[in-house]
Amino acid sequence: MRAISIIYRRELGGYLRSPFAWVIAAVLLLLQGILFQAHAMAGEQLSAGVLERFMYVSCAVPLFGGILLSFRLIAEERQMHSIVLLSTSPVRDSHIIIAKFFAALTFLAVLLLFSLYMPLLIKVNGKITWAQVGVGYLGLLLLGSAVLAIGLFGSSLARSQIVAVLVGAGIVTIMLCLFILAKRLDSPVREVLQELDLWWIHFQQGFMRGVLNLKDVIYYIAVTYFFLLLAVKTLEAKRWQ
Repeated sequence: MRAISIIYRRELGGYLRSPFAWVIAAVLLLLQGILFQAHAMAGEQLSAGVLERFMYVSCAVPLFGGILLSFRLIAEERQMHSIVLLSTSPVRDSHIIIAKFFAALTFLAVLLLFSLYMPLLIKVNGKITWAQVGVGYLGLLLLGSAVLAIGLFGSSLARSQIVAVLVGAGIVTIMLCLFILAKRLDSPVREVLQELDLWWIHFQQGFMRGVLNLKDVIYYIAVTYFFLLLAVKTLEAKRWQ
């Protein structure tokens, strides 16, 4: 646990000191604010509808932020040749992956908290509950954790940060398109692909509407665990190359 704590503090401190991370945060929050004003606040509608539209446009933060915050985590270590120090230190590969993942997830959670004033404006001027806001933000955080894990896996595969971005973004894009692909197929393949989709079923029909389903929580935790496990196994395989 001490090794995880040391690497976690190092990575989180790197995010907090990095102009690149804060530029990403500023751009994503600006985009979220613009989309909120243009899309969520368009026309007269019920407060619950406004919140639902806010959660819809807020998906840009975990989807884009998850990739942009995770692609450098391992690939940069290889480019800077500091991966050798980690590989030769008495630290397990699983500890490295877990610490880096939670550092990125912490920064993403802070980024989401910065946008909390927008649903608060909806609550002040309308009728929504704290439970609806909480469920929506839980969904955003779980979606972000899954995307971070995918991006971390892509980073563990590549030596170049550009390749890491492309791999992570490619996997996320494929998982976002599974629902569209599933509609063209027959049962039981259709149902399987729909349940594997990263956004349509588990976020749009659940968290975005303020509905908490246990299967959606389990899905995002399972995706996060699966890709973190792949990242650990990839790091272990490359250690012996």
